[in-house]
Order: sequence, then C-alpha cells, then structure tokens
Amino acid sequence: MRVVVTGATGNAGTSLVRALAGEPSVSDVLGLARRLPGPAGPRAAGVRWAAADVGPHGPDLAALFDGADAVVHLAWKFQPTHDPVETWETNVLGSIRVFEACARAGVRALVHASSVGAYSPGPHTDLPVDETWPTHGWPGAAYTREKAYLERYLDGYQLTHPQMRVVRMRPAFLFKAASAAEQRRILAGPLLPWWLIRPGLIPVVPAVTGLRFQALDTDDAARAYAAAVLRPVTGPFNLVADPVLDTAAVAGLLRARTVQVSSGAARAVLAAGWRMHLAPADPGLLDAVLRMPLLDAGRARTELGWEPARTATDAVAAFLDGLRHGTGMDTPPLAGSGAGGAGRRG
Repeated sequence: MRVVVTGATGNAGTSLVRALAGEPSVSDVLGLARRLPGPAGPRAAGVRWAAADVGPHGPDLAALFDGADAVVHLAWKFQPTHDPVETWETNVLGSIRVFEACARAGVRALVHASSVGAYSPGPHTDLPVDETWPTHGWPGAAYTREKAYLERYLDGYQLTHPQMRVVRMRPAFLFKAASAAEQRRILAGPLLPWWLIRPGLIPVVPAVTGLRFQALDTDDAARAYAAAVLRPVTGPFNLVADPVLDTAAVAGLLRARTVQVSSGAARAVLAAGWRMHLAPADPGLLDAVLRMPLLDAGRARTELGWEPARTATDAVAAFLDGLRHGTGMDTPPLAGSGAGGAGRRG
C-alpha cells in the first residue's frame, strides 16, 4: 500500500509517518510539507519527502497523489489568528484542494484530520457524546469554524464520490514531548517561558471555572490513524484517553496550588494579551474549549481495534516535560525552543 501524508512534519504527522513505516502492508509513505525536515528529522525506511503547500498557490496535488492508495490530510495552519482570511485560505480552501485532488488521482481512501473542535457545544449534563453529535463548531473561533465547515463539505463530497472511502478522525487535544515547543508557540508564546515549567517554580495555576478537557498521546492517535488507513472503515471516529482533565490535574503535575478564576476574567486577560500581540491564541478559542463536549471513543475501540497505551495524564506530563526542556524535533514546525517557529503544521 502507498500512503501520502500532508502536514507530515507536524505533531501528528511525525508520529503517523513513523507508525505507517512500521506497518508491513505499507510499502511506501510520501510525507508532504511546506518545509522539509532537517537532517536529524524523522527518517524511516520506505518514507520519502516532498515540499508542497496545500494552499491555493501550491502545486498540482493530484500529481503528487497519483498512484496512492490512501491520503491522510493533516496539514493545518494555526496562525496568524489576527488574519482569519489567511488561515481560511490554507485550512479550508487548501483542504478542499486536497479532497478534489484525491478524486482526480483516483485515491481510494481519504483520512481527514477533523477535531473535537468541530463539534457543537456539548450537553449541560457533561455526558460523553458519540460521533452522531452535531458538528457545527463554535462560531466565535476560526479553528472551530474551519473544522466544522470542512465537516459540511465532506458530507457533500461523500455523496458525489461514493467510490472513495472517507474517514474523519476527531481527536481530543494531542500532546507529546516533541510537540511542546510548537504548541507553546501556538498557544502561549512569550507569556510562558520554557524555564518556568518546572515543578515548584509556578506556585499558583488559575483554575478557570468550567474548564475541563480530554487529551491523548500523539503516538496513540497515530496508531488510530494508521488503523483507519488499513481497515475498511468509513465515517467519523472520536479519539480520547481517560481521565478527563481539569486545571487541578495540571497543577498537580506542576506541584502548584490552584486559585479559582472566573471564565470571564480569564477571557478578559487573554483578550488583552491577544490584542497586544502577546498571546497568540485568540479569546474565541477559550470560549470554544469551555463549550466543547466530552467524547466517547467506543467506536474507535470497536471498529479500529484501538486502545490508547497512555493515559491523558501521561500525555500532558510528557508535554510538560518537553516544555520545560525546550524539546522539539528537526522539522520546521517542531523546532525546539531556541529555533523560533511559525505556528503551522507542515
């Protein structure tokens, strides 16, 4: 089997390329990224690399997909959050370019990286939802709008391309040590120096009212993506690990105490930092996270034969360890703390 992975140098991409390279039935993996990995980047037998931007000004993607049995679309641009037109062009128009190129190239399987962010706000009971929960996103954040828009696009796409197997992966937040530098740049920027993330150095962590989230080790998510490539499955799959986390859980990993902060106060601080270009994450994203449903991953366990090897706590602990050491990887998106960054997968 020949597989193409877009956004192959990012958090999920580097893990997926490695997972696919270890599958006996996968003979060839082509990793696409806007900027190629460095000499110490991810390398494995059977993996090739090509520079390609999925955006509207990129190359003919159908030519790159020619002969592929499956395409896994991971490429995503998180920033600049102050220019939603730019992210829309890459994330929405670029994704549509990928989908249409798959059809022109005769690709038999498309695995798309959707997200928990595609879901509409969750039920007030906080019971986990399955894949039938509506996917209209949260309109106040570019990330959730874009993920939800692509869900609607794929609804129609599946009807007009019944010969293609279309899979949508909807993971919770993905963490690993090697993604720490990238995710710090995307979410916190200069407001969170890497050296500060040492147990005992942060005395207090704000406990934002209503904030809870699910997480997953990126390598575990990659195994689910690989299973979706190899198994004859279609449709959406939630991907999460237990337990559900909150600020107190993160504070425990940092040996810090918590101080209760209202969601309104937290939003006001984030909005001020964002307006001053100190915080890269916009306040609409906090609004979205506060409303995201909890996910039930039962379908992935049953149909993909998948089970996360690490807990959500393990995943966040590995991320924090990577954060305090400035850990990264020799790819442009995952470059360590001393190399700067662009907030973009691939």
